[in-house]
Amino acid sequence: MTKQALFAGVDVGSSRTKVALLTPDKTVVGHAIRPSGTNFPKTAEECLAQALAMAGRRPGDVVQAISTGYGRKNVPYAGDSKTEIACHALGCYHAFPRAISVIDIGGQDNKIIKLDAAGRRTSFLMNRKCAAGTGAFLEEMAMRLDIPLADMNGYAEKATGIVKLGSFCTVFSGTEVLENIRSGKNVYDIVKGIFYSIVRRVLEMDSLSEQVVMTGGVVAHNRFLVNMAREMIGRPVLVPDHPQLTGAIGAALMAVNGAVAQRSEHPTGYPQEEK
Repeated sequence: MTKQALFAGVDVGSSRTKVALLTPDKTVVGHAIRPSGTNFPKTAEECLAQALAMAGRRPGDVVQAISTGYGRKNVPYAGDSKTEIACHALGCYHAFPRAISVIDIGGQDNKIIKLDAAGRRTSFLMNRKCAAGTGAFLEEMAMRLDIPLADMNGYAEKATGIVKLGSFCTVFSGTEVLENIRSGKNVYDIVKGIFYSIVRRVLEMDSLSEQVVMTGGVVAHNRFLVNMAREMIGRPVLVPDHPQLTGAIGAALMAVNGAVAQRSEHPTGYPQEEK
C-alpha cells in the first residue's frame, strides 16, 4: 500500500513560527505553533517535529516544504520560499473560495489582501512601520494595565461601556491608558477601547467591499475583535478553522499544487513515496 506523501508549509513570523502538514488531498493532518525566538532554524525544526508527531509520521514522509513569513529564508528543510501575501491569500481562498477581503493581524504587522472570485489578488496593503493595530500594540497595552495578555479578550467581553483612545501611537496610547486608570475609568471599558482602536486602525487602511475574512494570531486568541469588526462594518465576518495557521497552510498548498503540476508531467509518483 502506498503511504501518502506529506507537504509542509512553514510560516516564520517575527513573533510565532507555524507549521502545517497537508496530504495530497489538501487535508491538514498536523500543525504546530511556537514562539519564534532568536534561532529561527531551530524553531522551524522543532515545529516540524511537533507537527509530524501529531500526524504520526516521520520526517522522510515530507516530500516538499515551502517557507514564508519574516524568517522564510531561515528554514533549512524548505525547498522554496514564497511571500506571506501570496501564502495568506491562498490559505484564505482555500477556506473561502469567493471574492474576499482578508484582514490579517499579526504580531508586528497587519495587512489587507483583496481577492476576486477566481482567487486572483487585486490589491494589498501592509502596515510595517507602526505597531498600531498589531499584536505588539495589544501586548504593550496589556503590560500597561498589568493584565495577562491571554486575559485581555475576557476583559473586553465584560465591558458595559467603552473608553476610546484618541491616538493610534503605542506610546501616546499607553499614556492615555494610564490617565484613564488614574481618573477611575472602568478597566473592562478601557480594554474594549483598546480593541476598538485595533479594529479602527485596520479598517481605516482600506475600503472593504468584499466578504471580510479575519486571520492571524491576534484574531485566533481574541475573538472579541471579530465581533467588534462585524459590528463596525455592519455585515458578517468569516474566520478560518485555523486562523493563526493561514500562512503556513497557504505555503503547504503551494507545495501540493507544485507537486501536482510536476506529477502531471512525470506521472511516476512522488520522489519519497513508500510502497
